[in-house]
Amino acid sequence: MDDLIPFPLPSGQLAEIEAAHAQPPRAYHHFGHVRALLRHFHDVAAGPGWRQPREVALAMLYHDAVYEAGRGDNELRSAQLARESIARWLPDAGIDAGRVVQLIELTARHGSLRGDELDADAALFLDSDMAILGAPPEVFDAYDRGIAEEYRGKVPGFLFRINRRRFLKGVLAQPRIFFSDFFHVRLDAQARENLRRVLGA
Repeated sequence: MDDLIPFPLPSGQLAEIEAAHAQPPRAYHHFGHVRALLRHFHDVAAGPGWRQPREVALAMLYHDAVYEAGRGDNELRSAQLARESIARWLPDAGIDAGRVVQLIELTARHGSLRGDELDADAALFLDSDMAILGAPPEVFDAYDRGIAEEYRGKVPGFLFRINRRRFLKGVLAQPRIFFSDFFHVRLDAQARENLRRVLGA
């Protein structure tokens, strides 16, 4: 069992989660991305803390469980899988499955959400997912290449580049890239440096 997961999961459930993240083969949205989020989970737990830690951790585990580059329903399908899996594997654990679903579905709105729409856990969860933007340059560049690799053959290259550039420019133009003070203070400057570099801005 992965030692980053903050509470016990049935071994069969974890095996299913890991298998889901291997299909189709992915260059970025694999289980390594989940582990990165879980490391942020522990950082937040040691800092501002979580109000619903189990629900957030499950949202991290399932938010990209269904991922096919170019599809618009990945988040919805991942949320549905999370709900079904919680009912199957954790029926008596007192998990608020609706909250897990809500958090996962919020990830479909990266780039269009406002901070005043989010509670503290949602803000910290979404910031954990976007923390890669503020990673060291070599880690950010590997992420950027991974996203391009996932879309190769799924979307015409010119269209991917247009849409990717539009998304990154939109992120850079925001007054705050990260919703929470916790991530803003730690990562905003590096995120802006990374984005300006790849955009040539």
